[in-house]
Amino acid sequence: MKQEKLYIEKELSWLAFNDRVLQEAADKSNPIIDRMRFLGIYANNLDEFYKVRFSDLKSRVVIGEAQGTGKALRHLLKKIQSKAVKSDQQFDQIYSNLLIELARLHIFLVNEQQLTEKQIKWLRDYFKHNIKQHIIPILINNDTRLIDFLKDEYTYLAVEIVQDEKINHALLEIPTDKVPRFIKLPPEPLSRRKTMILADNILRLCLDDIFQPFFDFTEIHAYSMKMTRDAEYDLITEVESSLLEIMSSSLKQRLTAKPVRFAYQREMPDEMVKLLMEKLALTSYDSVIPGGRYHNFRDFINFPHIDKPFLQNKPLHCLTHNNFNAFRNKFMAIKHRDILLYYPYYTFDHVLQLLHQAAFDPDVLSIKINIYRVAKDSNILNSIIHAAYNGKKVTVVVELQARFDEAANIDWAKRLTEAGIHVIFSAPGLKIHAKLFLISRREDNKIVRYAHIGTGNFNEKTAKIYTDYSLLTANQEIANEVRSVFNFIENPYRPVTFSHLMVSPQNSRNKLYELIDNEIEHAKQGIEAKIILKVNNLVDTGLSEKLYAASKAGVQVDLLVRGMCSLIPGLEGVSDNIRAISIVDRFLEHDRVYIFENGGDKRIYISSADWMTRNIDFRIEVAVPILDEDLKARILTIVNLLLSDNVKARIIDKELSNRYARDLTTLKRNSKTKIRGQMAVYHFLANEEHVSHLG
Repeated sequence: MKQEKLYIEKELSWLAFNDRVLQEAADKSNPIIDRMRFLGIYANNLDEFYKVRFSDLKSRVVIGEAQGTGKALRHLLKKIQSKAVKSDQQFDQIYSNLLIELARLHIFLVNEQQLTEKQIKWLRDYFKHNIKQHIIPILINNDTRLIDFLKDEYTYLAVEIVQDEKINHALLEIPTDKVPRFIKLPPEPLSRRKTMILADNILRLCLDDIFQPFFDFTEIHAYSMKMTRDAEYDLITEVESSLLEIMSSSLKQRLTAKPVRFAYQREMPDEMVKLLMEKLALTSYDSVIPGGRYHNFRDFINFPHIDKPFLQNKPLHCLTHNNFNAFRNKFMAIKHRDILLYYPYYTFDHVLQLLHQAAFDPDVLSIKINIYRVAKDSNILNSIIHAAYNGKKVTVVVELQARFDEAANIDWAKRLTEAGIHVIFSAPGLKIHAKLFLISRREDNKIVRYAHIGTGNFNEKTAKIYTDYSLLTANQEIANEVRSVFNFIENPYRPVTFSHLMVSPQNSRNKLYELIDNEIEHAKQGIEAKIILKVNNLVDTGLSEKLYAASKAGVQVDLLVRGMCSLIPGLEGVSDNIRAISIVDRFLEHDRVYIFENGGDKRIYISSADWMTRNIDFRIEVAVPILDEDLKARILTIVNLLLSDNVKARIIDKELSNRYARDLTTLKRNSKTKIRGQMAVYHFLANEEHVSHLG
C-alpha cells in the first residue's frame, strides 16, 4: 500500500469533525435552542479553520507553486472549497428547517419583509434611538481600500444604490459590538407569539433612513458578506525588545492581514461580487463561497433564552468531591490522598477555593502557576494577585502566544506585574501549554508542596462546557518534578530529567514510543496488549506509524478522537486492530488520556498534549501518571463508558462518513440498550459521590 493512502489530510479530517457539529444541529433529539447554538459553534469553528489551517495551507501552496511542487496542495485546496460549499448548503437547509420548527412552537425569527405595520414603526424607532448613531456607511470608489480596514469579526451589508442608470456601492458594518444581534420585538396582545429579528434586518428595513440624506435613489438593495483574514503573524523582533513589546507589535498584523475567505449572499449581483473581490485582493488560492442571507453565524452561540425550559438542555447539578468534606481545609484533604476532578461534572469551585485559601493562608510561602487561556474576569488570577498582596512569593508564567488570547494575556501580564508579581514569558516559538500550579507550604518546619496537573485551562467559563481533568496531589516526587518544570520554563535550554512526568519537548516522544513498544512486545509474547487513547487530535506521523506497528503486532488500539485524525482505522493488514470513534455532544470533549495495558499493571496518564508534532516536539506540555489505584479505576470506567457510546459516537473511517456507531451491525443487536457516554459518565460520578438528586 502506498504511503499516501495510509493517512487522511488533516484539513479534510478537521472539516469532517465540524460536520459532526453540524449533525448535532440537525439532530432532533437535541432541544431546539441548543441546535441553534450548534449552528453558531459550527460557524465559529469554521472561521477559525480559515484563519489558521486554511491560511497555513494557502502559504504552503504559494511556496510550493514557486518551487514547482504545489500541484497536490492546490488539489487539496479545491477539495476544501468543494467540501465547504457542500457543507454550507447543508447548513442553510438545517437553518431553514429550524426556523420552521421554531414557528411551530410560536417562536419567530423574522426578516424585514415579514413585519406588521406596528412592528415596523417600533423597529424604526428602535433604529433611530439605538443603532443609527453607530452606523457610518463606507462608500466604495476607486480610492477605497477595503482590505485595510474591514474586520473579520463582523458581518457587513453590501449596498447597491441605483440612481437611474448610475449605480453606487457602499458597505454597512453590523455593529454587534454596540447592539445585540438578536432583538426581541414587543409581545402582541393575546398572542402566544414570541418574535425576534436580527440586527442585520433592521438595517435592511432602514436603508432609506441611512442613505436618503445623500442619494436620490430609485432602487436600493442590500446583500450580506463576510471576509476572514489570515490569523498568523510574524514575531517582529527588534534589538532590546521584550516579548511583551514584540507580541504587541506583531498582533497589529492581524488587523491588516490578507483575506483568505470571502462569503457572500448568493443573490448578490455578479458585478458587485467582482468589485468586492478586487477590493479585497482575492486570488485563486482563496476561498470564495456563495451562501445564504446571513453571515457571522457565530453569534448564534448566544441564541436568546426562551421562557420554555424544554427548549434547551437542563443544566446538570455540578458535583462536589466528598474527599474535601472531612477536612478543615483543602490542603489536608489533598495530603490525605490524591484528588481527581473531572469537569464539567465536578464543580471548578474546588480549584478556585484552593487558590483562594492559598492566597491568605499564613503557612503558604509561594505559588507558581502558568496560564494559557483564562476567563475575562478571572477569579483564579484575582486570588493570585491577592496572594501577592498578602506577602506570598508569586510567580505567573503567562503564555503570550496563546492564539486569539494574546491581547487578553498581554493585559493580564501588565496587571500582574503592577501587583508586584514575578511574571515570566515563554521563549518565542516555544508555547507553554501545560496546566500547572505549585503551592509551597510550611508544615512542621518542613516545606510541603501541593501540585495541580491538568488537561484544561484555568478558566471558570470553559470548565462548565469542556471535559477536563485536574489532578491535585501532595505526592512529593510528583510535586518536585512539577517544580522542575517551572525551572525548565525559566531556563528551557538547561538539561533536566524527569522520572514520572512526560514533559514535551524533553521526553514525551521517546516515552510514548517506549510505552507503545512495550505493548508490541507483550503482544508478540502472547500477553494481553492494549492501548486506549483519548485526544483532541491525532496527526503526528511518527506516533501514527507506531500505532500501525502495534496493530500489525496484534495490539488492540481503541481511539477516542474528537477532532482531526489522520490515521485510518480498519485498513487490512495495517490497522485491523484499530478502532476510532468521535463523540460530539453537549460538552466539548477536551481531556487527553493515555492508557497502556502493561501486562495487567495499567499505566494511565492524563495530559495537556494532543498527539500532534507541535505538542510533542515544540511546546511545553505535561502528562502525569495516575498512581492511586482507585483513581486509575475511575478513569478506566469513564473511558470505557465513552467507548460504549451508541447515541452520540461517530465512527472515524477513511471515507470521513461520520456514521453513527449505533448504525453498525454489531450494535444493532443490542439497540435496546442506549448508552449516551457523557450522561453515563455523569451518573457514574454522581453515584460515586452518593448524589441522589441528579439535577
